[in-house]
Amino acid sequence: MTRAAAAVDRLIARYQTGLSPRKGWSCAHRVAHGGSSCSAAVRELVVRRGVVRAVLPTAARFVACYQAAALLAQTDVQGVCCCGGIPIPFRFPSR
Repeated sequence: MTRAAAAVDRLIARYQTGLSPRKGWSCAHRVAHGGSSCSAAVRELVVRRGVVRAVLPTAARFVACYQAAALLAQTDVQGVCCCGGIPIPFRFPSR
């Protein structure tokens, strides 16, 4: 792994352990489609491909996450339960 990739990997790891748990929401792509969060996916891309070769797939992932957020905003989904890797949206009854 190059120095740049190692530095980006450390920065993403700090984000994942320091900021992400405190921000109050989850990755829209992960909520809508299951699988890994954007930070985990980008971290894997950087480790496998290096920083430069990870730029376009990272941009594509962020666009997909934006689209997932727009999709979720149109619904009244309050949570997602994964059953065998398949995300199943649910909502709690209104009180």
